[in-house]
Amino acid sequence: MTELKLAGVGSDTPVRRPIDWRAPITLSVVAVLGFVVFGLLGRDQTVTFSWASRGVPTFIPDWVANSQVVGFATGVLMLVIAVYATWLAVQRRRVPGWFVAIFALSFLVALLGWVGAGDRVPFVYLLTGAIAFSVPVVLGALAGVLGERVGVVNIAIEGQLLMGACMAAFVGTLTNNLLLGLSAAVISGALVGMVLAVFAVRYAVEQIIVGVVVNVLVAGVTSFLYTTLMTRDEARYNNPGTLPFIKIPFLSEIPVFGPVLFNQRITTYLMFILIPLIAIALSKTRWGLRLRAVGEHPLAADTVGINVPRTRFWVVTGAGLLAGLGGAAMSIGSVGSFVRDMSAGQGYIALACVILGRWNPWAATAAALLFGFSKQFGVWAGQSGSGIPSDLIAMIPYIVTLIAVGGFVGRSVAPAAVGKAYTKAEG
Repeated sequence: MTELKLAGVGSDTPVRRPIDWRAPITLSVVAVLGFVVFGLLGRDQTVTFSWASRGVPTFIPDWVANSQVVGFATGVLMLVIAVYATWLAVQRRRVPGWFVAIFALSFLVALLGWVGAGDRVPFVYLLTGAIAFSVPVVLGALAGVLGERVGVVNIAIEGQLLMGACMAAFVGTLTNNLLLGLSAAVISGALVGMVLAVFAVRYAVEQIIVGVVVNVLVAGVTSFLYTTLMTRDEARYNNPGTLPFIKIPFLSEIPVFGPVLFNQRITTYLMFILIPLIAIALSKTRWGLRLRAVGEHPLAADTVGINVPRTRFWVVTGAGLLAGLGGAAMSIGSVGSFVRDMSAGQGYIALACVILGRWNPWAATAAALLFGFSKQFGVWAGQSGSGIPSDLIAMIPYIVTLIAVGGFVGRSVAPAAVGKAYTKAEG
């Protein structure tokens, strides 16, 4: 039992910590809804859960079950977990993370079985598409983590993604070279980041206002290019093609994981490399320590000789490289052309992933993967012939995210100096 002591009068009197009802209430509501929708009102049809992949043999057999039975079974399991979570809350103990993970997995299985009733659930297809869709959001989230770790709110992720997507298609078409298009995307993303850094760091302008203005500016520039050049002569200005899939020998033949992880485009492989690289650099290196010091205690960092404005400027500019790469993944890494307002709010989603992941690269990546899965899930739901509106299905991950933030994450604490301009005069 957790006890606190009152300061001052009666300081020897133990006080019990208030019960945190967020997790048990959230789990209970979701469990009841899952049991009713997927179980009691479930679809009495057969569903096949398949791990098979085209061209890659698998040793995992298909699992055939009744969709409604799956809904009942997972619903009961979720109810049990919810009851246990309530008991833990009464005992003033936290619900283990792995318990929540089992709950989430149960809900996902029930949801997939419900949508896929009368058909098959292709896990490899869902996972492969989820990774592909998540690349822009993951890279944007990494850019956001870096920016906010040094104290700069990078609202301009949206603009960096959009500019990267436009320049990748534009330069890739002009030069007939996709690698040059990729390079142009990275550079243009960095330039947009530099504009943000100049005003937010050099001139100490309100960071959120600057970010919004930069996004509007980029939207105007890309719309101008799109309407005046790219739509009038697509063959010359907006027909770059797509980056090829690169199949890694032997690894791509591994059942399930091979097609998912080792048969992707170069933008995805770069994402795989950048995630651990940034996570390790932030937490295990001297550079990461200096960066975090600038975001938490800029005055103390300045006192020990760290140039706070310069660190912020170059980190925000470098973060633009990542978002620009994410933009390239949307155009030449996916559809093979640029469309007006192609980022479609994914930069803001990336910023939400930063907060949901509590400024941790790994957790922010996990949150971004959730959005990637939501897109692929919506595509599959529309193709499955389930009769369920795909727009309705696409809402589920966003609802899950809201539930996660309100029910489990709660109030996140940002780096102490985020959003605050710093000058030596203030020190």
